[in-house]
Amino acid sequence: MLQTITITNEDILSEVKLSCKIPEFVEGIVTRKVIENVAVQLGIKVETEELQIAADQIRLINKLNSADDTWAWLEKHSLSIDDYEEIVYTTVISGKLAAHLFADKVEPYFLQHQLDYAGVVMYEVFLDDEDLAIELFYAIKQGEMSFYDVAHKYIQDTELRRKGGYRGIVRRQELKPEISAAVFAAKPLQLLKPIVTSSGVYLILVEEIIQGELDNALYQKIASNLFSEWLKEQISKVDVVKQL
Repeated sequence: MLQTITITNEDILSEVKLSCKIPEFVEGIVTRKVIENVAVQLGIKVETEELQIAADQIRLINKLNSADDTWAWLEKHSLSIDDYEEIVYTTVISGKLAAHLFADKVEPYFLQHQLDYAGVVMYEVFLDDEDLAIELFYAIKQGEMSFYDVAHKYIQDTELRRKGGYRGIVRRQELKPEISAAVFAAKPLQLLKPIVTSSGVYLILVEEIIQGELDNALYQKIASNLFSEWLKEQISKVDVVKQL
């Protein structure tokens, strides 16, 4: 026989406490209030059409293709229509505030940090043995082995081994400083001398250097990062009084 369990708001709050997630929820609450308060101070308003577009996007992201899907999703998350409208409003006002604060700051930031957004198309083999790495480096240079042969024999990760060590486009920021310095000083197609790091030795083939370009995806990423940093600064200034 199935047992009926009644869950109250107090039970949910207790679970949040016991799971040690109070700080996360508090930060979320403070973030939302900061955004709303600053938006009011700056006179930023949300139009009905903007809310409708955002609502449609949220349904699309959550694969809510029908009214039944939407009602089921709301019920699953214990949300009312008013709650959903608040989610939509917060989404829109956050985007508008970010644009208001940083739309004219993204390009200058990109130009100042353009080198950080450069990329490299590279192949990589990671080894534990420096002597072996040097031996393989000269074997490739002298044509005794190909980089693919080395990758196929020494890479442990199955997927990376199948791709011959191909890492795709890697941004400068994603590389360790000692690796980045060597990679971006290379002339494609260049096999770099083994790079020794604290974690091991890297054997890298540089195929192409790609200069950073401020496309829409990067624009949105920079704007989002600037907005996040601004929010952290604002939140750090807030004196939070919890009444639990």
